[in-house]
Amino acid sequence: MHDPAAPARSAADPDDAPVVVSSVPGSFPWSVLAERHPALIRKVRDAFPYGPEQRHALDALLRNCAEGVAEPLAEPAADRARWDAWGGQEYYGRSWFDLPFLWSESYFYRKLLEAVGYFAPGPWQGIDPFRPFKLAELDTPEAEEELAALDDLARRPAEEQEEALLHGSLWGNRADLGFRLAGGAGAAAAESRLVADDTELLRSLFAGGTLCLVADNAGRELVPDLLLVDHLLRHGRVERAALHVKPYPYYVSDATAADVLDALRRLTAAKGAAGEAGKRLWAALSGGRLTVRTHPFACGPLPYADLPEDLRREFAAADVTLLKGDLNYRRLIGDRLYPATTPFAAVTAHFPGAVAALRTLKSDVVVGLGAAVEADLDAAEGDRWRTGGTHALIQARRG
Repeated sequence: MHDPAAPARSAADPDDAPVVVSSVPGSFPWSVLAERHPALIRKVRDAFPYGPEQRHALDALLRNCAEGVAEPLAEPAADRARWDAWGGQEYYGRSWFDLPFLWSESYFYRKLLEAVGYFAPGPWQGIDPFRPFKLAELDTPEAEEELAALDDLARRPAEEQEEALLHGSLWGNRADLGFRLAGGAGAAAAESRLVADDTELLRSLFAGGTLCLVADNAGRELVPDLLLVDHLLRHGRVERAALHVKPYPYYVSDATAADVLDALRRLTAAKGAAGEAGKRLWAALSGGRLTVRTHPFACGPLPYADLPEDLRREFAAADVTLLKGDLNYRRLIGDRLYPATTPFAAVTAHFPGAVAALRTLKSDVVVGLGAAVEADLDAAEGDRWRTGGTHALIQARRG
């Protein structure tokens, strides 16, 4: 199931933890396939005036996800061979629930795009089925409040700004917690929900060279990422930055190049410090200090251990690659159920160069925790802390 362009996995890489699957009724992965995916199909169906062809295809996908098996893409699909090589030849004809969770979840989104005609010639080609949900996040009172908070942050020392913006990027649409970092109940609450915190190590990796930031969600979660990049460029913490986004819509809210432009326009239209940051980012893109990158691997069902050679070289050349969000974390760890106390550095040794993760916990996969931290969380919350999005981590490893 490896990408043919990817290097062979080293025998020294960890390979002794079970891969997450969706076959256990009541488990988190099972609930995604059995409940979340059908609900999403209905939501997408209602969000656009799709014609009979697309509506029938969505209804068929709804039935297939519940009762059927994973089927190949239609023969004209340009990426059919790629998905065959990514595991399709092994997984076609099997129940969605019996496949590795990472693969079945990724393939579901590719099949959803097939159903709405995203890739096929016609009126729906290139129309993002998730765009209404993404845009709605940028035009809310909460978004306005978060941008206004930048005016106060801009008056603080640069080092304090950096820590606040890091936490803003970590918490995404709870970014206001990060912007109010200088004391107060909000900052204390945010800190208490960190299950691992390598902030100082991560900040030491900003060495005046290149940052690769692999984005997660669009909308209100992408704006803090852009603000962090602006700060690092402005203060010479990095000389250049590459923002990696998805080449096409994926996982509902994952950022694409179009979403970057939407977020950037939202910033440039704002008043005060937010608008100034937007103008600097616009200039950085125009001048080449900030670039936007896409790659087919970004929408693939494979772990980062299977990086293709061109991405491997790019990440190896960076001072640090910063991976945002839950999906990128799962891919970094291999979507395997390691004991939570497994060292982060050991499990990520396959990654080329220094790497860091900013992630709110929304799935079962987690490593790098202290034994006492895990015991306290389990005693207080059972397994809910792993999947509820109420806890977060900042983890880093030198190259």
